[in-house]
Amino acid sequence: MDSDEREGPGVVPMRVIVLALVAAISYGTFFLENVLSPKLDFLNGYVSELSAVDQPFHLVYSGGDFITGVLSILVSVATLRRLTRKPLATAGWTFLGLFGVCAIGDASFPLDCAPSLETWCALRERSENVSFSHEFHSVTSSAVIVCGVAALLLLSLAARRYGWWPALARWGWLLALAETVFALSTLGAMYLGQWLGIVQRVQITVLCLGLLTIAWALYSDRRDAARDARETSAAREGACL
Repeated sequence: MDSDEREGPGVVPMRVIVLALVAAISYGTFFLENVLSPKLDFLNGYVSELSAVDQPFHLVYSGGDFITGVLSILVSVATLRRLTRKPLATAGWTFLGLFGVCAIGDASFPLDCAPSLETWCALRERSENVSFSHEFHSVTSSAVIVCGVAALLLLSLAARRYGWWPALARWGWLLALAETVFALSTLGAMYLGQWLGIVQRVQITVLCLGLLTIAWALYSDRRDAARDARETSAAREGACL
């Protein structure tokens, strides 16, 4: 391990860590569905149906996605500016920013209606009599998953390769693997016509945990750096006595 690796990646301001934490929380707005949207099918309905334009609380759910997207981009920009740039780490933070862009896309291109709740909506969807936003939503949703998995995997590989971010080294690749497995499981759920809702909700939960892991990794580095600075200062003061 070279000297740069021993020195670590550097630290970010506390506000950046708070942004990552808030991004994780705001991406979990679907947890409110039992209170705000109890009629939607938790087991079989798309998570995206919560933010469909004709649903009463769609702005709550799409707003959560939008906030997460903006904050993820800000975290990505801050880490790329302030932390040591190594190839894997740079790629990981870049994909976090792309994840944010796609999350904003999810919020900006919502479904027209909820197919699992409204028969007329399902018929319109099958006849392709829906808006561009409704059709394009599947693209942004897929891109969110791809970029989220790539960010977690690359940051985990960077953590292991460079000896940084123990939390990401330990959990990042497992979260990326779990997200991939559940993403592929949606294909089986779509074929069977059941359990799609619960599988998608687990997917989003994994991404929330990924954002929390990123926030914790950044916080741990800042905490450890502050502790090392205090110890160094104390040692110097002791040497001067």
